[in-house]
Amino acid sequence: MSSKNPYNDTLKAYRDSLAIDYMPAVKAMAARLKERLPSSVDFNDLVSIGYEELVKLAKRYDSSINDNFWGYAQKRINGAMLDFLRSLDTVSRGDRKLIKEIDKIIERYMSNHGYEPDDEEIATILDVDVSKVKKARQSNEIYSVMPIEDQLNYFDDVSKKVEQDELIEKIEEILNDLGEKEQLIIQLYYFEEMSLKEISEILGVTESRVSQIHKKVIKKLRESLKDG
Repeated sequence: MSSKNPYNDTLKAYRDSLAIDYMPAVKAMAARLKERLPSSVDFNDLVSIGYEELVKLAKRYDSSINDNFWGYAQKRINGAMLDFLRSLDTVSRGDRKLIKEIDKIIERYMSNHGYEPDDEEIATILDVDVSKVKKARQSNEIYSVMPIEDQLNYFDDVSKKVEQDELIEKIEEILNDLGEKEQLIIQLYYFEEMSLKEISEILGVTESRVSQIHKKVIKKLRESLKDG
């Protein structure tokens, strides 16, 4: 007697078709994320991580519990891609200190010259090898796409001071006190997932200026949470 169950076969076929149907959406998600990342991050790696998570989710999906597969899967797939980016972080405490120094130099340089210095100029000012500057800045670019609470913990472990829910509440309070342009940049970058270039075109300022404001906002958040 055959052990095949027609219902199980139909369910498997349905879940397989779900994974196939949403592969283009996963690829588009990876492409959108890649726009905000340095060249050192491979687009195909993001796609592969996304596809792997998609297949897992399709296999577990139960339409009787949630009738919107993509609504169920989208956040989890994005989370898997972010977890992959977190795994790339091999920056030491000393390198994180270097990132802070680089940010200060960029801020001063832009105030004096109106544009951002390149890696060679930063290395000369700091008297360090340019490869160290490149590595630190690439790591910083990767972390700039993370949720705000991740970025705060990257330099200052604020999670030890406040619970996660309280942290998010404090972040919202601080963001509400920001200027209109600062709020708009945070909204477009983290919630609309636009690149710095796209935001610069909307605001009519240079990409470097948007980057500078973004870094100032993150710094302000860190300082406010440390003081709080």
